Amino acid sequence: MNAHSSRARRLGRVTDYDDAAAYGTVTDAEGEWFFHCTAIADGSRSIATGVQVAFVLAPGHRGRLEAHDIVPA
Repeated sequence: MNAHSSRARRLGRVTDYDDAAAYGTVTDAEGEWFFHCTAIADGSRSIATGVQVAFVLAPGHRGRLEAHDIVPA
């Protein structure tokens, strides 16, 4: 199984978040991953830049891998 298609939890840091657009990026050792606010596990509509988080990778609405199920680590 490709590591990127695994549902294993990963650790990363929120490197960017745009409150107005409701999306951002999480960076880990393997790259930078887009996420939409709906991927924040607790239902929040915002998350601070710099927060360390745990997440999983899953296909997004355009088929590309994105960060999902994002929780503070």
